[in-house]
Amino acid sequence: MELTDTEVRVLGALVEKEMSTPDNYPLSLNALTTACNQKTSRDPVVEYDDETVLDAIESLRHRQMAATLTGRDHRVPKYRHWLPETLRLGNRELAVLCAMMLRGPQTVGELKERTHRLHEFDDLSSVEICLQKLAKWEPEPLAVLLPRRPGGREPRWAHLMSGQPVIPADPDRYAEAESPLRRPSSEHESRIAALEEKIESLSEKMEQLVQQLESFRRQFE
Repeated sequence: MELTDTEVRVLGALVEKEMSTPDNYPLSLNALTTACNQKTSRDPVVEYDDETVLDAIESLRHRQMAATLTGRDHRVPKYRHWLPETLRLGNRELAVLCAMMLRGPQTVGELKERTHRLHEFDDLSSVEICLQKLAKWEPEPLAVLLPRRPGGREPRWAHLMSGQPVIPADPDRYAEAESPLRRPSSEHESRIAALEEKIESLSEKMEQLVQQLESFRRQFE
């Protein structure tokens, strides 16, 4: 299994919305494209158009990882994922994998903080146990522990949905980013995390309002 970056983003967006806003799931094409292109909780930020998202969905359908829902219950086609069924994932594994798919390699602490809206882990060790399980997943590992970056405090974990992650050849950029002069304090990190949570919550509410308005407008078409 080796997905493209676009397929990983589409799949991650579907998983995130199902777990964080189940009332608005499955997603319409417009909602899915918006979720892929969010400016918050995404690394890197992308600008996909509808055609790009549809191409990824079609490829994921052939891999039995996504589906298109049509019929009387859906005014427009809706899209959903099949990751738990295809890869036999539980909520804990799904939440951690989703966070890595949407935001790239992260430390255990970052993953615990960024999965709280998907699954509430008790502590860091429970996240690490989940990552270790993903690293030994059958028939193929789904996560890997990356080499510690020069100057880095903690190693990071990455998903393997698109094959082995590419590690930049220039380690100096990491050393500079992790230097003591640039390293934020724990208090500063907590404040940043709190602000990220507020931004994510506001973004979710805005998306819900847009979807409700779109649904209301269609009633009069």
